[in-house]
Amino acid sequence: MTVDFNGIGPGQVNTKTSSTNTDKAAPKSPATPTEQARTQGSRPDNVSLSSQARDLKKLEERLDSYPEVDDARIEQIKSALADGSYKIDAEKLAQKMLDMDKSIFG
Repeated sequence: MTVDFNGIGPGQVNTKTSSTNTDKAAPKSPATPTEQARTQGSRPDNVSLSSQARDLKKLEERLDSYPEVDDARIEQIKSALADGSYKIDAEKLAQKMLDMDKSIFG
């Protein structure tokens, strides 16, 4: 496996080789992906997921079935705000703000 960092290959980093030596020593590789597949043999691709990955996939599918926004809760809060019955617990709000600040800044 060769890693190419911004176009710099393994033969371009602090090496002194002549192009004639490189051409003779370098093996020819197949030009197209089809030829590469024939060279490597044709074997099927297999993917095996762990049980944790399968559980996460199931959880993701279950979460996708829930709506992103709880419309009923929004309407409940809107009506409580409109009629003045919505009460704010100042201590609970302050504690949540402190918890959020602590999680962000440590």
